[in-house]
Amino acid sequence: MKKAFITGINGQDGSYLAEHLLNLGYEVHGIVRRNSTPENQDGRISKIHSKIFTYYGDLLDQGGIEKLLDQIQPDEIYNLAAQSHVKISFDQPIYTSSVTGMGTLNLLEAVRLICPTSKIYQAGSSEMFGNNIDNDGYQRESTPMSPVSPYGCAKVFSHNICTNYRNA
Repeated sequence: MKKAFITGINGQDGSYLAEHLLNLGYEVHGIVRRNSTPENQDGRISKIHSKIFTYYGDLLDQGGIEKLLDQIQPDEIYNLAAQSHVKISFDQPIYTSSVTGMGTLNLLEAVRLICPTSKIYQAGSSEMFGNNIDNDGYQRESTPMSPVSPYGCAKVFSHNICTNYRNA
């Protein structure tokens, strides 16, 4: 049975991905960032909570991530965790950049040290492209990245550092 590890499992995309992977027969693990209001932490995953393994965790805690990866030994890792609210990224640019950007680097380093054969998926965002569109009005992977928010900048960093780790 394949094991998946999802950061941000309790977010919209993480909860849908967890359901999908369960339907494919995966053992699903994920981290939930500890909030002071616990009733808001598991709402999206409440119907599958008994079928998945969740842990409190934070991408800013590399040692904690390393410990979880060592315990789980996942085949696949899906990095969906981020402070993704664009307006809040202007209100809290340092926090947004830390979690969304440096959090990805912490995860990559933990994977390199603990489970280097695991496959990693890094979630992107249209915010990475800012206001750029191609001549036909669409954005593609080839559209130049020119973010216009701290969140978009952090996602571009995440994209680039993943490319760097893959190539290294």
